[in-house]
Amino acid sequence: MLLSRDQILEAKDIETEDIPVPEWGGEVRLRMLTGTERDKFEASMVETKGNKTKQNLANFRARMVAQCIVTEAGEVMFNPRDVDELGKKSAKALGRVFDACQRMNGFSETDVAELTEGFDDAPSEGSITG
Repeated sequence: MLLSRDQILEAKDIETEDIPVPEWGGEVRLRMLTGTERDKFEASMVETKGNKTKQNLANFRARMVAQCIVTEAGEVMFNPRDVDELGKKSAKALGRVFDACQRMNGFSETDVAELTEGFDDAPSEGSITG
């Protein structure tokens, strides 16, 4: 049976999952990203200045986790100003929550590789290193 427009738009397809985080003393509730939220997250991984484009992997895990953790009422718990502080949490705990976010949202290793390919990590001309 083919779905109608209304059936698609009315479908309740955003799931949540509670994940234990013993390092933080309890559980967190994660919510799937919407298509718009995922596109925004992926776009945040690229910075463009003039005609130059570079990767933006700073706090990559914390940025995703901040978008996925929700309150019991389903509201996003963190705002963009919280990402730096969230990034200071233990790598083990943050990694566990990130892995669950990645799994829930269908981010494969291939997706991450595609988002980061084509960028040259070598210093640009005229840069000072070392």
